[in-house]
Amino acid sequence: MLMSATYRQSAASTPDKTKIDPQNRLLARGPRFRMDAETIRDTALAASGLLRTKIGGPSVKPYQPPGIWETVAMNESNTRFYQQDSGDSLYRRSLYTFWKRAAPPASMDIFNAPSRETCVVRRERTNSPLQALVTMNDVQFVEAARVLAQNAMRSDKRVDHEFRYMSERLLARPLQKNEAKVLTESYEQFLAYYRGAPKDAADLVRTGASAVDTKLAQPQFAALTMVANEMLNLDETLVK
Repeated sequence: MLMSATYRQSAASTPDKTKIDPQNRLLARGPRFRMDAETIRDTALAASGLLRTKIGGPSVKPYQPPGIWETVAMNESNTRFYQQDSGDSLYRRSLYTFWKRAAPPASMDIFNAPSRETCVVRRERTNSPLQALVTMNDVQFVEAARVLAQNAMRSDKRVDHEFRYMSERLLARPLQKNEAKVLTESYEQFLAYYRGAPKDAADLVRTGASAVDTKLAQPQFAALTMVANEMLNLDETLVK
């Protein structure tokens, strides 16, 4: 099935396909939908190069806002307090995330991951401002943007080439001229801000537990991180 032409076809449509099969009931094109919670996180980690692909082993406890487990846990519970992991365990595939049914991982819950208290045949797919707050502000996603920007700067210190590097990692295609223009304008605005706010730049590029390249110019690094964060939030990044 995975190798069939129907499964592998593009989600892009044409006027003729839309006219013949407007609801895509005949599978005239590939389906389009926002990716599931686990896939969104894994995509950000993979694009940045942070994802650890080790197979098997115990569950892991990646980043999570404080106080979630304590709020619902009984005093005698052995999972009353959340002890965040470190090192590679922070970047393992979401499949391996430790799951407390009474308090599932917040970022996945916001993206409609079931609580696992009951069997779910099909997940809901909602659109909520909370989802944008996760992908724009959650430490896992900001760190992914920061590492993606760091790798882009290491590959080539010309801004247009850095944009191309990030686009190929996130979108699997080069940028169009109008897209590059928008990103350049955004980058210049961020750069002007961070040149006047060095502490904010330093705080941003130190987000997360992964190593920071201290040789990179911080204003440029911070500005490119914010552009990477924007690209991580594109519909084309989050939608299959």
